[in-house]
Amino acid sequence: MQDFLTAAAILIVGGAAVLVLWRGTRNKQSLSTEAQRVTYETLHTAWSAAPPLRAGLVPDAAKKSARHLRTLLDTPALALTDETEVVAWEGVSEHHAAEAMAQAEDVFLTGRTQAFDIGCTEPNCPINCAVVAPLTVEGRVVGTLAAYSREASAGLVRATNQVARWAAGQLELAELDRSRTRLVEAEVRALRAQISPHFIYNSLSAIASYVRTNPERARTLLLDFADFTRYSFRRHGDFTTLAEELRSIDQYLALERARFGERLKVTLQVAPEVLPVTVPFLCLQPLVENAVRHGMEGKVEPGHIQIYANDSGAEAQIIIEDDGIGMDPEKLRRTLAGQVDESAGIGLGNIDERLRRVYGDEYGLVVETACGLGTKITVRVPKYHAGINDM
Repeated sequence: MQDFLTAAAILIVGGAAVLVLWRGTRNKQSLSTEAQRVTYETLHTAWSAAPPLRAGLVPDAAKKSARHLRTLLDTPALALTDETEVVAWEGVSEHHAAEAMAQAEDVFLTGRTQAFDIGCTEPNCPINCAVVAPLTVEGRVVGTLAAYSREASAGLVRATNQVARWAAGQLELAELDRSRTRLVEAEVRALRAQISPHFIYNSLSAIASYVRTNPERARTLLLDFADFTRYSFRRHGDFTTLAEELRSIDQYLALERARFGERLKVTLQVAPEVLPVTVPFLCLQPLVENAVRHGMEGKVEPGHIQIYANDSGAEAQIIIEDDGIGMDPEKLRRTLAGQVDESAGIGLGNIDERLRRVYGDEYGLVVETACGLGTKITVRVPKYHAGINDM
C-alpha cells in the first residue's frame, strides 16, 4: 500500500492568497505532477471568476462568478448577496435561497464569518449547514458569500473565509475601476470647462462677419463650429482615434484662421499610417489651443503653428510647436506637478497626468520652452496598448 501525505500551497490570485490542498503519494514525481495539476485548475477557476466580479454584485455577473466560486469550494450550493437581496444562487437545493438574507444579517452587523445549522426537512437534501462570510470593501461589508454543505467543518469555514476575501478583493478592484472612470470623466469635464469662452465668442463673431460678404464661407465655418463643439462636448468614450482628434483640431484651426486671417500660419503634416491609433479623448486639442494662444499673443507679425504626426515604429509621435512668447519653465514645472496655473497652459497638467496613467510614466508630455522662444510639445503614444485596443 502506498503511503499518502497531504500537501498545501498558497497561491496568489488577483492580489489575494488562496489556500490549495491536495493529497498525493510520497513519490516526489507524482506529488509534483499532482501539485501542478491542482495549481493550474485552481488558477484557471479563480481567473474565470474574476472578470464577472469586477462588474460588481449585479445579478448577471454574480451568477457567472458564483459558478466558479462554488467550484473552488467544492460545495453543493453557494449564494452571493448584496446588502438587500440574493444576487446569485448556484447549485442544488435552491429552496434554501429564501433563507440567505436572514442568515446574512449577523454577518453584516459583526463583519465576521458565521456558521448556521439549517436542519432541512426535505428528504435527500444535501444541505444541513451554511457558512456565511462577509465581502468587505474599504472597511464596509457590501455583501456576503455563503457556502452550503452537509456539515460546517473547520476546513470549510477557513476555505469560505479565504475565498470571500479574494472575492472582496476583486470587488474592491471593481470600485477602483469605477473611481478611475469617474476621475477620467471629471478630468474631461475640466478640460471642456477650460475651452476658452473667448474662442466661442470670437468664432461666432468671425462667422457673423462673413454672413453678408461671403455667405458660403459663413455656412462652412458654422458647420465647422457645430462639429467642433459636438465633438468636444460628446458624452461617451474615454478614447478616440488620432484621425478624429486631428479632424476636430482642423475645424478649430479653420475657425481661428477666420479670425486671424493671414496672421496665423499653420503647417499640418500627418503620416496616414498613424491615423487609426487610439488616443485619450481631448489629449491634443487643448495643446493646439495653447499653441495658438501663445503663438499669437502680443504679436504683430504672423504666428506659425506646426503640427506633425509621425510614424515612429511601435509608437505614434505628435509634435505641436509655435513660435510665440513661450512659457516660464518654473511655471510649467508647477503646472505639470499638478498646481493650477492657467497662464502656463490650458490643461497641461491634466493631459500629462492622463497620458502617464494610461500608458506609463515614460509617456508624459515632453515640453521644450523658454520665455520669448516659443514652445514645442511632444506626445508619444503606443500604437497598441493592452486594455485600450482590446476594448
